[in-house]
Amino acid sequence: MQYFHSVRLDEEKCLGCTNCIKRCPTQAIRVRDGKARIISNRCIDCGECIRVCPHHAKRAVTDPLSMMDDFRYKIALPAPTLYGQFNHLLDVDYVLTGLIDLGFDSVFEVSRAAELVSDYTRHLMRENKLKTPVISSACPAVVRLVKVRYPDLCEQVLPHLSPMQVAARMAKEEAMRETGLAKEEIGCFFITPCPAKVTDIVSPIGISKSWADGAFSIADIYKPLLEKMEQIKTPRPLSKSGIIGVSWANSGGESAALIREQYLAADGIENVITVLDQLEDERLTELDFIELNACPGGCVGGVLTVENPYVAKARIQRLRKYMPVSLNHVNGSVSPEILEWDGELEYTGGMQLSSDLVEAMRMMQEIDALEKMLPALDCGSCGAPSCRALAEDIVTGSGARLNDCIFILRKEASSLGVSLSDHPADRGRIHPTEEQNDDGKNTQ
Repeated sequence: MQYFHSVRLDEEKCLGCTNCIKRCPTQAIRVRDGKARIISNRCIDCGECIRVCPHHAKRAVTDPLSMMDDFRYKIALPAPTLYGQFNHLLDVDYVLTGLIDLGFDSVFEVSRAAELVSDYTRHLMRENKLKTPVISSACPAVVRLVKVRYPDLCEQVLPHLSPMQVAARMAKEEAMRETGLAKEEIGCFFITPCPAKVTDIVSPIGISKSWADGAFSIADIYKPLLEKMEQIKTPRPLSKSGIIGVSWANSGGESAALIREQYLAADGIENVITVLDQLEDERLTELDFIELNACPGGCVGGVLTVENPYVAKARIQRLRKYMPVSLNHVNGSVSPEILEWDGELEYTGGMQLSSDLVEAMRMMQEIDALEKMLPALDCGSCGAPSCRALAEDIVTGSGARLNDCIFILRKEASSLGVSLSDHPADRGRIHPTEEQNDDGKNTQ
């Protein structure tokens, strides 16, 4: 199976420092021969390795702004996170007008689609059509984490497309009606805060092909957009969303839109894993909805943003005061079908030892035995994130050896040194701690 990943490794910059292997939520990174290696079928493109790498050896692949030239009609899909990047912003129309001045023919706010997803989710939950606790499907990194690591939770993930995917389809269909252009002549470009969204465009979840054509990072578009915004005297009235849609940028925004008390919102990949572990253990059954964001603070904490996530969050909170509650609802003009997945979420088996249960059990026993031989320090010096991961790598034939552990290697070296000192050929030799006097005799 082919995997696309927006997170890439720059080997020239990588020093094999092991920072990334300790923070990867799916243990998808190893250090071998002094360089990091990404295990493709485990990587969820959360960008955590980009965040923690001190040498900037990890990077996200996004599209260049020049990609707009490939289309006759260009549509910008700004994530609500974009609004939190600008200081003293009291009207999002400045941002939307700036995007038009930057070269886009139109804009379609992703927050519009977010309000539709919220409205439809409220409807389904009122009719008890979803298995609770429902896990939000808005963060593609979290959905991929469930696919890779939590097979029993796949059926609890909300079977809805992310607001980005919904916005791309609605924007392109609207442009086709208004311009008469073919679908292929219209380009939809998401302005993304994170690499997971880039992956979701190339290899989407829930549909076979995305309606979005590319993704520009907020970091890349920020400076040219700011320059255009500074020249605007009177912005065009382009905004068509409200508090509910824009609040999706912050952790808890999606949950609050459901108008239910029994919900949980967690952000940051370590906290997300804690919640999913507890959910798998059936310890959170009293909840109706669980919102999970891989980035700290929500999408405002994405690695492709420019502003401190807490500053961006405060700015969006302030911006909400000047907005209506919501301007978008699922009704006769919007078909619920455009919000739904084409099929069910399937476990990919990225953490699976073997598809054969007997073989998997045998391998598990070997891993358990090897793990007992290791020091249980999980130091990462071997290039694996934990002692158990090293044992797994040995059993699965991933190129690891037991003496990759520096503690075992030290014992082997010590034993070898003792055996060499006891060798007959070594007897009579002067040891480093011995000296000779003028008569040639050894002195201690």
